[in-house]
Amino acid sequence: MEIGRIALSRRHALAGAGGLLLAAMLPRGPARAGTRIVEDQTGPFAPNAFVRIAPDDGITLILPNVEMGQGIYTGEAMLIAEELDVGLEQIQIEAAPPDDAYVTKLIGIQATGGSTSTIATWTSLREAGAVARTLLVRAAADRWQVDPASCQTEAGMVRHVPTGRTLSYGELAVEAAALPLPAGPVALRDPSTFRLIGHAQHRLDGPAKVDGTAVFGIDIQQPGMKIGTVAACPVMGGVLLHVDDSAARRVPGVRDVLTIGNAVCVVGDHYWAARKGLEALTITWDEGVNATVSTGTVYNQLHEALQGPAVVAHAKGDAKGAIARAAIRVEAVYQQPLLAHATMEPINCTIHVTPERCDIWVGTQVPMRARDSAAEVTGLPKEKVFLHNQYIGGGFGRRLEHEYVTQAAQFA
Repeated sequence: MEIGRIALSRRHALAGAGGLLLAAMLPRGPARAGTRIVEDQTGPFAPNAFVRIAPDDGITLILPNVEMGQGIYTGEAMLIAEELDVGLEQIQIEAAPPDDAYVTKLIGIQATGGSTSTIATWTSLREAGAVARTLLVRAAADRWQVDPASCQTEAGMVRHVPTGRTLSYGELAVEAAALPLPAGPVALRDPSTFRLIGHAQHRLDGPAKVDGTAVFGIDIQQPGMKIGTVAACPVMGGVLLHVDDSAARRVPGVRDVLTIGNAVCVVGDHYWAARKGLEALTITWDEGVNATVSTGTVYNQLHEALQGPAVVAHAKGDAKGAIARAAIRVEAVYQQPLLAHATMEPINCTIHVTPERCDIWVGTQVPMRARDSAAEVTGLPKEKVFLHNQYIGGGFGRRLEHEYVTQAAQFA
């Protein structure tokens, strides 16, 4: 059973997980210490989807992949910061919202997975930083009425080499924003000049995770939030036949018992009430066609499939002939049990639905798919569904699925 917090009113409710859900009443999540997620920072200089620079010298990098322990916030920040010529300590990090601008071309969707993040963004993020740097240099050169080639960047400043004059990126933000984007490709830094890439760096999310101030999806708290705990059918494809909730409704602190096709949610003022209410339910499931599926069933199906034609990804040499001619042949069968994608942070979701908009606070590897599922359930247009992605306490592919967001939206 997972723990979460939800906000509930007569028409607004929950967020969900396969053992519990959450819902919140306010439209913005808190900033994350350490990486300082600033979801509402705009700034006048935004030359692309990844860089924002404000007149107060605030530099925000919007990173397309989500941090779930693999260090990608630091890795991707290094790519942009290297080309932008700023230190990692100078930047703030924001998780990318659901948007086509953050689609990973390597896999065709906006997703973090398959160990593709660095290779997929190696060029695009460096180019994003280089474009911003080019425009800032041009803005400084225009103000000084000098050749851009006589200017250099360093530590968030543009320096005119012959005179030593400097301007910070923030001082140039408004002017840089007014310039047209470069007509063609911009020059990327020579790897021999790299200060960050290829050099040991402290992880940007390290301090917050050590001191406990990092905010994961399950940490979201808003005034008035309630908690929902969920019981889902234990068999894939099964449905809810009947639930006796009379005892659950007598538990102090229980506010409501909600049902959808294959799950039940007990909503309480706090986790203990919701948990005790869930334990008090009497549930009858129809487990459906998969009721008798076991590990043995799965093994048998796999072995039967081995007898059919193989899917050959790449052929080199004559493997069949070599085996047939071998003087000695050794055969062995290796089997492993199904391995759960069990994450340290329980699956959770916080959601607030009104007739005008839907806000979701969740850690997900597929933000666009999660947003779209909530839009489909609520009937709201996609542009009225706002997903605020959070730190993920372990993904392992589990959060490439988004059924828990769909479930939360259904209960809400």
